[in-house]
Amino acid sequence: MNQEKQQSFTSVISVDPYKREYYKSISSHLSKELEPGYSKSQYAISYLGTKSFISALISVSKNIPEDDLPDVIENKVYEDLALDMAISYKTNYIEAYNNVDESNRFFHVFVVDPLTIDEDFKDVIEDIKYIDQILPAPLLLKSLYSKEIIDDAGVHCFIYFQEDDTFLTIYNENEFVYTKSLKYSLKEIHQRFCELLGEQLPFEIFLQILSNEGLATTNKEYQKHLIKLFAEVFLHISDVLTYAKRAFEIEKIDHIFIGSELSTIAGLDEYSQTYLAIKSSDFDFDYGYTTDTGHVNQLHALMHLYTTMPSEQRYECNFTVFNRPPPFARRESGKLILLTSAALVLGLVYPITNWSLAYAESLRYAILDAKYNEVHNTRVTREATIKLKKAHKVEAQKLKDAEQEEYNNKKNTLMKIREVKVNYPMKAKHLAELTKDLNKYSINLSDIGYDEEDGKKAFVFTLVSTTDKKITELLEYLTKSKTNKYSFSLESIDYDMKEKKYISELKVKIL
Repeated sequence: MNQEKQQSFTSVISVDPYKREYYKSISSHLSKELEPGYSKSQYAISYLGTKSFISALISVSKNIPEDDLPDVIENKVYEDLALDMAISYKTNYIEAYNNVDESNRFFHVFVVDPLTIDEDFKDVIEDIKYIDQILPAPLLLKSLYSKEIIDDAGVHCFIYFQEDDTFLTIYNENEFVYTKSLKYSLKEIHQRFCELLGEQLPFEIFLQILSNEGLATTNKEYQKHLIKLFAEVFLHISDVLTYAKRAFEIEKIDHIFIGSELSTIAGLDEYSQTYLAIKSSDFDFDYGYTTDTGHVNQLHALMHLYTTMPSEQRYECNFTVFNRPPPFARRESGKLILLTSAALVLGLVYPITNWSLAYAESLRYAILDAKYNEVHNTRVTREATIKLKKAHKVEAQKLKDAEQEEYNNKKNTLMKIREVKVNYPMKAKHLAELTKDLNKYSINLSDIGYDEEDGKKAFVFTLVSTTDKKITELLEYLTKSKTNKYSFSLESIDYDMKEKKYISELKVKIL
């Protein structure tokens, strides 16, 4: 199931057509489906047992165009396999990349009689109606490599015993090479066991012996016959492997995975390793699914795992003839209904259009008229509000101007009061301090002035002394002791001939 299909389906159901058994997966949970049914959101996958198809390796020229390849392969299949030309076999193929040839391409072909498909799946179709994908069982093993459940390279052999079939499949470097149906299914093994035992043992009892005790059963009589029986089975397997190695130029089999649809057959992998001298393991893998049903048939788990593979890694070999019906618009009946509906619609388009336009215009006029009335009422209300607000503004401005005038008058009065209370005492303090220094040097004052220069308050003293030395001594004293509070400047000392005294102007800035 490619990514587009994964987005369309919410669950996957796997189908065993030979046992009419179903397993459903939602996310990573796998459960047995006892009452299966059709669902649009359910993707259905099944498999063909190796008894149901013919497989072969064929070669075609590399010069054949891709468009002609299906027809050429089909003709080649009929010719090489000597098929009955009167039967329209269903053929699928995958390319074989293990064979190197400069002139030819090689393909594994799978051939099925359509009647076989109908016969194998007639019962399950009654349950679920459609099957999206039917794949030859051996190709399901590709998912073990894609999902890196088996991550080592080499030649691997898979042997799986089923109730009505047993298949042997070989993969080389993660690619399918060969498959064959063995003549020893579980039913056939049971029949041969009964022959050796000399009595008829119920099939269910025989399966319980295999699954519970395996080849090491405590019943000595049973064990003797089982050992002999499986010696025959593995002799047959050895012959098949010998043929496959010769036919496909395989040097050796690196690993055998052997198991059955039973939960396990104890000692089977050990017997395989001993008899065939090839490393063997149980055909039982961790697929990453959770389940509440205990043991799950390996093929069901493989089918669910296969649907999660990226499309470019899967083997496209779908034998289903039970496809879902195409969308309604693609069916012949659907096309007829759609054409009839379209003609009817076109015939009604002109009158309906005229009526619709007239109705739309009347509806539009009514909407605009209602909107105009609403806007007009809003406009009148807002104009009245604005006029009232303007009148309030004029009154408020008059009140503001009166309050501002009153504020300014009070401010001026307070400033005059501050001038009297703050500035005058400060002036008197400075004058007292400076005149004290004048008296110290016996210098008289003929005039005192007050001014502001560069934003600083300043006194101007007119000094009168009998000698110029007293004035200079005074200035020297002041510049040494008062410069942190005052700035002094004296431009000249003049002599008044008439009064016979020295006169000078001393400017004192308060810092």
